[in-house]
Amino acid sequence: MNKNLLLQVLAIFLVTQVIGLYVGTELISIELERQGIVNDNPDDPVNSVGLFVYILAFTAVLLIILKFYKGDLLFKVLESILVFLTSLIVFGFVFPEEFGLIALILPVILVVSRWIFRKNLLLRNTASVLAAAGAGPLIGYNLGIIPVALFLVILAGYDIIAVFYTKHMVSLAKGITKKNLAFTFALPTKEHQFELGTGDMVIPLVFAVSILVETTKNFSLDFALISPAMVLWGSLVGLLLTIHYSSKNVGKALPALPLQTVIMFVMLGLCVLLGVF
Repeated sequence: MNKNLLLQVLAIFLVTQVIGLYVGTELISIELERQGIVNDNPDDPVNSVGLFVYILAFTAVLLIILKFYKGDLLFKVLESILVFLTSLIVFGFVFPEEFGLIALILPVILVVSRWIFRKNLLLRNTASVLAAAGAGPLIGYNLGIIPVALFLVILAGYDIIAVFYTKHMVSLAKGITKKNLAFTFALPTKEHQFELGTGDMVIPLVFAVSILVETTKNFSLDFALISPAMVLWGSLVGLLLTIHYSSKNVGKALPALPLQTVIMFVMLGLCVLLGVF
């Protein structure tokens, strides 16, 4: 893999996951009531199905808009709303309550900056990092491990179908990239600009925070973080292997989540064997 590409992936992954885990620990520390997705029971597997249906619906809406709407304004507004809300979550936990105004102003600055400096890739990636680091912990905190594991299996299977068979995920990725939206990470190299979906960062974070909720019930925070860290390490390995293959076969789309899921499950099993889960 190109060294520059490798460093970019590592930097984005580590920053996103560290911030996301911090948000997750803060959610746990304030003992926010867990809501689930479909019902109020976070451990009900029906929540995983509900979350998947929401993703399908959102994907369908985006595909329809991309097909029939040729402008940019609607996409910019949608991105602005999502980036504002998710970055507000992050900054809300990063800054103490007495600095609440700063936590509100920074998301506004980020959104406005995206409108003004639209072609700035660093700014776009920053928005994507904060979006992933805000959304992932919130979902993971509100879902138990079993629903999240089931969701991972469903989503990994869907990714395979959507990329290799229906190919609508490839069309969606190309459309989002053309619009320069903060729904993907831009990874430029001398040879090619690679695009990495935010889902490849969000979904592992969902799993890690869900695990963290369980491990903090039995261990101190330092010890409780071992299992999520090992699972995220497995996710990173799966991601790097996928990107390495893609970098050798430019133009051939390959979903990262299936391999990430397999390795994350292996790492969780190892955590159980080691007694850290």
